[in-house]
Amino acid sequence: MLDTHSINADERRQMNIAIRALAIVIFGFGFVSTTLADPAHQTFCGNSMIKGTYGIQMQGTNIAPNGQIQTLTGVVIRVYDGDGGVVQWDNIKGSITGMVPNRYGSGSYQVNDDCTVDIIFQPAPGVTLQERAVVVDNGKELRSIVALPAATMVTATHIRI
Repeated sequence: MLDTHSINADERRQMNIAIRALAIVIFGFGFVSTTLADPAHQTFCGNSMIKGTYGIQMQGTNIAPNGQIQTLTGVVIRVYDGDGGVVQWDNIKGSITGMVPNRYGSGSYQVNDDCTVDIIFQPAPGVTLQERAVVVDNGKELRSIVALPAATMVTATHIRI
């Protein structure tokens, strides 16, 4: 047992501070571990999280067939099957190439454990895009960029409809 008569006031104050700090750490760890263990606070991401029809608005730039940089804008209907397959119909307008209506494309996707999404997509024959996305609001939305080809700088917002 500790003899409190031999401890001076400064040592007693330091001991009280240390005990309080330890209590805060223990309480904080208990709160965090309880929160992490609570399924209501966890999101489990997988391909089935992204399922259904999404409306997409996209914008950005790419290299036109004549080698010049052009601005792009477009709207898309994309259907994710919940099992890694995707099809879409898009209407894309380029500042040089003009409007390309109702273009069909298909591809595949993988929802990762960290709720990011990898999409390999062919919007037209001979054209392959690699998109990276994040899942928003348990799959109600996605936010994406075109990662490859590097010269294609496009962002998009996908909203389940």
